Amino acid sequence: MANKFDALSRRKARVRKALRTASNGRPRLSVFRSSKQIYAQIIDDANGHTVASASTIEKDVKGKLKTGADKAAAAEIGRLVAERAKAAGVTQVIFDRSGYLYHGRIKALADAAREGGLDF
Repeated sequence: MANKFDALSRRKARVRKALRTASNGRPRLSVFRSSKQIYAQIIDDANGHTVASASTIEKDVKGKLKTGADKAAAAEIGRLVAERAKAAGVTQVIFDRSGYLYHGRIKALADAAREGGLDF
């Protein structure tokens, strides 16, 4: 019987394979969520480095949020990563949901990043 980790890693691999074919050189907005925090980073796969990142463990963000594990926190991280990406000169990205369902915190982060000016 397959456990939860195996299913998540298969979904993650399937999503990343589709992203590689569809990216056309755009950096990817990668999301990781844990039970207590959420992290987002924009990765330039061609050069292999992170362009911008944001997470709920940062001191300036942590003070504004009630918890790091709700949709309000995800929306704040989406706005923050979009702001930092635009400052770095990135406006078009491809969204890497890392095997998570596009629902809840992942959707809130993506919507806030779109509102912040990222195009995906």
